[in-house]
Formats: sequence, C-alpha cells, structure tokens
Amino acid sequence: MAESERAARRFGEDLLPEHSVLSLEEYLDMQRAIGNETRFRVLNALVEDGPQSASELRDALDVRSNALHYHLDELVDVGLVENRKRKEPDADGLYSYYRATSLGEGLLTEGVRELMRREWDALEEYGDS
Repeated sequence: MAESERAARRFGEDLLPEHSVLSLEEYLDMQRAIGNETRFRVLNALVEDGPQSASELRDALDVRSNALHYHLDELVDVGLVENRKRKEPDADGLYSYYRATSLGEGLLTEGVRELMRREWDALEEYGDS
C-alpha cells in the first residue's frame, strides 16, 4: 500500500464518497457543534419553529444574548445554520434572522433525534408492561 493511501485511510478519507463535497473534518466539526446542549437547542428551535431573529431565540431559549451569539456563530461556522438579511425590517425592526440549513436539519433529524426516537420505541416495546 502506498504511503498516500495509508495516510488517507488514517485520516478517514476512505469513509467518504470519492467526490465528497465535505471533508471528514467538516462532518466531524458539525457533529461536535451539535454536541453542545445550547447549540442543539438553538438548532432544534430553528428546525421546529422556522427562521427566527436572535432576540426571538434568546427569549424562547432563555439564553443570555452574548452566549447565544457565540453559539449561533459556531453553528454558522460549521454550516448548520445561516444568518440571513431581510431587505425590509420585520415588525420589530429587525433585518437579520437565522435559519437551519438543510445540513443542519438533516443532522438533527437523522442523527440525535433518530437516536431519541429509537429509545422511545424501545421503551414502548420493552418497557414496563
């Protein structure tokens, strides 16, 4: 086996499709980001309730504004959330809002939520009867 092949396997490149759009590191960065409870809650709120301003998220999740912006920036940096700008302000005069990307929605629904759903199913099937 050539050294370049060994290096690729060592870094997990053989786990991805040949022409993968994202690197293994990018996928792992997304997984690490959603592993934080606040970021999970933010992404979940955006998937469940749709696009929201930082103020709406702050109020809904009861998170301090500076902490919320830190977590939003982390989610934006890894591609799970995007910050969009309106041409006209909303009813509260806000131009900026956040929304889950398709990657964010997929990671949430096919990852953590799927594991939670399986646990509920197992409890129903094998729980106290």
